[in-house]
Amino acid sequence: MLDIIKKASLGAVGSTNPVAFSYGTVTVAAPLQIQVDQRFILSGAALVLPESVMESKLEWDGREIVLRRGLEKGDRVLMVRMQGGQSYVVLDRLVDPV
Repeated sequence: MLDIIKKASLGAVGSTNPVAFSYGTVTVAAPLQIQVDQRFILSGAALVLPESVMESKLEWDGREIVLRRGLEKGDRVLMVRMQGGQSYVVLDRLVDPV
């Protein structure tokens, strides 16, 4: 994930659309759709997902244990727009302070 952010930052120097952070809300979990700042909806190839937002499960003694849940409808996410604005990297899920 760090390499993706570095590439996005380096490419932004000569770009007319530099890297910018955005907030989004998951509107549909499968296939994934994210509404960005209540302006437009992203899906498919426009979204780059790191492993940290993907579901991870483990089989243990015949039981399935969820180690990390994937993105679900209603989740808020932090994203960074890649050079040119054609792709967005979902950095992480946002949580409310306790």
